[in-house]
Amino acid sequence: MALKTEIKIAYGVVIYFLFVGILSYTVFSADSPETPIRVMYKSATGKVLFDHKTHSGDTGYGLACKDCHHHPMEDDTDYRACGQCHIPGKAESLPKSCLECHDADEIEDTEMLNSGDAFHGQCIGCHQEFGRGPVDCAECHVK
Repeated sequence: MALKTEIKIAYGVVIYFLFVGILSYTVFSADSPETPIRVMYKSATGKVLFDHKTHSGDTGYGLACKDCHHHPMEDDTDYRACGQCHIPGKAESLPKSCLECHDADEIEDTEMLNSGDAFHGQCIGCHQEFGRGPVDCAECHVK
């Protein structure tokens, strides 16, 4: 009889700790970061994994946010994702000119690039200029 009681107590203790563990995990879980740590871009030529830490961290390239995000929404801490203007596969929804969103004294009147051209110009151009990072297609694009 004592064995059955001990087993019931053991099950009760296990269930209690399981419940406390699940509750602690959900209540005290870490907040999502303000900026995504890694972003997976999908394209016809394969997926590209972009890692913010590699580009902005002191042990990486050491870039500032404004080196890639060329216009903040409200202030220097609120940067837009590229896809907010350069919408993949939605060329008809793109602004015809940067002047649709920006003042003339802010920028030159240029044609809005699609997402692929914008990324290639930004990423490969920077990699080539500074001699760091991949420059061949297969180094970024994976199936």
